[in-house]
Amino acid sequence: MLGLQYLQRKIMHHSAVNIVFVSSAVVSIVILPKMRRILAAESLILFVLLGTAIAAPSHQRTTQGDALRVWRNNRRYKSHGLQTTNWGLDNALISFRNESEYLTESKAEGHTQEADYLPHGLPGQPMGIKFRQYSGYVTVDAKAGRALFYYFTEAVRDPSKQPLVLWLNGGPGCSSLGFGAMAEVGPFRVNPDGKTVHFNRYTWNQVANILFLESPAGVGFSYSNTSSDYSKHSGDRRTAKDAYTFLMKWFIRFPQYKFRDFYIAGESYAGNYIPELAATILHHQRLSQASFINFKGIMVGNGIMNSDTDNIGQITYPWTHALISDETYEGLINNCIKSNVDEILCEVLELKMSLEMGNIDPYSIYAPLCLTNSSELAKQEEAAIPGYDPCIDDYVSKYFNRPDVQKAIHANVTNLNHRWIHCSDLLRWNDSASTVLPIYRHLIARGLRILLFSGDTDTVVPVTSTRLSINELKLPIATPWYPWLNGDEVGGYTVIYKGLTFATVRGAGHEVPAFQPSRALTLFKSFLAGKPLPG
Repeated sequence: MLGLQYLQRKIMHHSAVNIVFVSSAVVSIVILPKMRRILAAESLILFVLLGTAIAAPSHQRTTQGDALRVWRNNRRYKSHGLQTTNWGLDNALISFRNESEYLTESKAEGHTQEADYLPHGLPGQPMGIKFRQYSGYVTVDAKAGRALFYYFTEAVRDPSKQPLVLWLNGGPGCSSLGFGAMAEVGPFRVNPDGKTVHFNRYTWNQVANILFLESPAGVGFSYSNTSSDYSKHSGDRRTAKDAYTFLMKWFIRFPQYKFRDFYIAGESYAGNYIPELAATILHHQRLSQASFINFKGIMVGNGIMNSDTDNIGQITYPWTHALISDETYEGLINNCIKSNVDEILCEVLELKMSLEMGNIDPYSIYAPLCLTNSSELAKQEEAAIPGYDPCIDDYVSKYFNRPDVQKAIHANVTNLNHRWIHCSDLLRWNDSASTVLPIYRHLIARGLRILLFSGDTDTVVPVTSTRLSINELKLPIATPWYPWLNGDEVGGYTVIYKGLTFATVRGAGHEVPAFQPSRALTLFKSFLAGKPLPG
């Protein structure tokens, strides 16, 4: 959301809006000249909350959803909307480089797999962990001094026979180390002490080797020595380019994974990252006869896809779940989803929607909040989702800001006082695709395995948005809608189209594996096996 002063300034100079102060507690916004509508904001004081992301509960941490909301608001006031029809077929995306060039650069930089090995694993991990772990930096632009940080965990069993999966979180600007690795699909969870970790029995490295990438530069421990990389050059294009360069150099550093079945998975704004990177890989495979990336497919959870349908779904979901009034719903539908959007009116309507929803977690509407005092904690425990800790991000932040942890995982090699945070406050996003549907058509035509999945309690990129976006592809149905099972329980619902599979995950929020880890693991296993979800 916009800051209070900016919003007030825009409203006062806006020709279509007149502000009438009814009392110190009520602000009425009268839309002129037709006088069709009066929108009441509950309290003048609550306008201050616009400066601190009104949609997020006060005890909640900065999340992928918060970063996504900032990005959505910023794009209203800036020209975005990259042409995506030829994404990955256009050399402007990333000029072709021979694989030998990456090899030459990698040798000159001198980084090795052995140097990235973590002989003792993560600090504070339990005894008896046998699988190997690695972490470190890959330079993606030596001239700019730009390097991306990764954490890699081999599979628990038979890593030489298991596929390789790259995990990307969204934002834009949020950490795959903090979210994906430590709160969702990785092998460990940080304990409340912020010093030790425990094993995640639903870890995805049961069946795959998992590579977590903090991308782009400026996120987590990834960095650039060129400040304009953060302020002027961050965006979808460079993120795809750097991620591809990272992969090429990573495979050179880990040659045993060349030609291994390779997949990309992630969520949220990675709904852009993943298909864009996929198209980049396919583009280079077309130009090279000897590519060692054996690319098989992608899976995207609660990911953005297409601005128009994403917006409609984001409005429809809270109304159909009895979270907002009819009046607010109609105001949003009538004023905020057409091409000539009234920015100020939409800001006010979104504020009203947030006020009506109240202090709930918008990323999982039935989940408990991260609370502080003892009476609140008792209520939190009563309302808890089994296995879900709403305060885990606090523990993760404490853990990765410990100097001994940073040293152990080869992070922050400059030893500067660098504060690790979940979502970067450095980046100024400068280009983004308004739709990735043309890319999906291209990926489908190339025969990639595609799974789109949605936690059904998320309001940020809700299931309604994903379903509306998929409908725009107009794909024939191969297997009609049916409930899929996780053991004896319904895990969600799925439909198989010719070209992709869509599945919901019952009771899961924006970060599906964090809220429903068992169901998410079943989803992942079925995807890797290339089999329909059990019904």
